[in-house]
Amino acid sequence: MAALESQIAALQKELGISASYAAAHKLKPCMECADLVSIGKDIFDRNQRLTPGAARAWADMKSAATIDAVELQVVSAYRSIEYQASIIRKKLLAGQEIKRILEVSAAPGYSEHHTGRALDISTPGYQPLEEEFENSDAFQWLQTSAARFGFKMSFPRNNPHQLAYEPWHWCWSAGSSDHLKV
Repeated sequence: MAALESQIAALQKELGISASYAAAHKLKPCMECADLVSIGKDIFDRNQRLTPGAARAWADMKSAATIDAVELQVVSAYRSIEYQASIIRKKLLAGQEIKRILEVSAAPGYSEHHTGRALDISTPGYQPLEEEFENSDAFQWLQTSAARFGFKMSFPRNNPHQLAYEPWHWCWSAGSSDHLKV
């Protein structure tokens, strides 16, 4: 854990993120997962990975949605701490302010994507990673069905982390291995 904290502190300093970031946003460090399996390609044709448990739950949930005529697509899954830092570096180079970036992206070391249990989900006909996803049949299906598979929307409106509302971001809980199979 000390190595993780050291890595996070160095990245925060490099990126101009306050040392009080975690406390201010009520976030705990997220360990990078080493045990990952492929869940196939995302909408950008990139291979995506999750932990074995999350991958099984995702496959079961996606199959159940398909039976209900709902198409769930992966936009993003596992991300390393360094990859999260590269996203923020890219936004900084584009002229965005760190304060604005951290309203929509977790700081490196604090993203659920590091755990290999989080997914950003989309559906055909909707721009990925946009609030309009909440108007989709896929979002309505997730609202009523995702919990059966151990998934929960992490950042609802007015969440305690002060992060933007993300109707597309869903995280699997390792304690939810008794999800219903299709």
